[in-house]
Amino acid sequence: MSFKHVMEVYDLLDSIYASGEDVKSYLSTFNEESDISVQTVSGPEGSTDFIKITVPGVNGKSRGGTAPTLGIIGRLGGIGARPELKGFVSDGDGALSSIAAAAKLLDMTTKGDQLNGDVILTTHICPTAPTLPHDPVPFMSSPVDILEMNNHEVTVEMDAILSIDTTKGNMITNHKGFALTPTVKEGYILKVSTDLLHVYTQSTGQLPVTMPITTQDITPYGNDLYHVNSILQPAVATDKPVVGIAITTETAVAGCGTGATHLVDVEQVVRFVIEVAKLYGENKCSLYDEKEFAHIENLYGKMTHLQTAGKEVLS
Repeated sequence: MSFKHVMEVYDLLDSIYASGEDVKSYLSTFNEESDISVQTVSGPEGSTDFIKITVPGVNGKSRGGTAPTLGIIGRLGGIGARPELKGFVSDGDGALSSIAAAAKLLDMTTKGDQLNGDVILTTHICPTAPTLPHDPVPFMSSPVDILEMNNHEVTVEMDAILSIDTTKGNMITNHKGFALTPTVKEGYILKVSTDLLHVYTQSTGQLPVTMPITTQDITPYGNDLYHVNSILQPAVATDKPVVGIAITTETAVAGCGTGATHLVDVEQVVRFVIEVAKLYGENKCSLYDEKEFAHIENLYGKMTHLQTAGKEVLS
């Protein structure tokens, strides 16, 4: 059970003074030699602290092993919209989930349950992020742009990525809990991973819920196309498979809404990504069918142009 870690991390982040160094200090209590890095990056509207946590596996690449590495990204604009709004915002659930997952994984390692493969968790901490108009409810923005986020949150060591993001500001997936997107790889929207659907049913005890995505959603921000949110922006910065883990609600809830974080839902996400990490490092869970992907590229060619800004922007 990860609920204790979720509550502790929520309490840590629900502060105007929350920082990456605070998170590092908290996570280091599980293991003083933990591999945790923090970097403060400034933008036109403030700064944010990017944090990267590497949890080594028994046969992980960080130790010269061969087990695949899972990346878990907490996607968000910010954990707070101060001074405009007071308190932890709904958009912060991505950071809360990834850090709580890191805490649980480090705690497991200390207690002797070390995974086979490495797990790399990244996110950023900004308690004073700006907001943006968006239909049907306002978006959270960020002091830095999406390119800067991807530079810090998507790493070359990641062989597959789970991107956790609050996805409540829409009328597409009307479910309180979380939903899985189809796998995205190099401009292709592939079928939903059967392995992930199975882990969903086992970890939640419920039928799996999926979230539809469009071609627009997998293109980079800044091209004047509608995006449901930034959940699949990591997919524009890598050739590895990416799946969105969308924290959802039955009604449209603004990313800048306070008092809108449901810790039980976050805890479900934490348990889910940890169960995926266990299996992925043992080559027992795949995000996509490699043979089918090779076949679709042979039939229809590369779609990597969808990972770029597009002709009009580039011309």
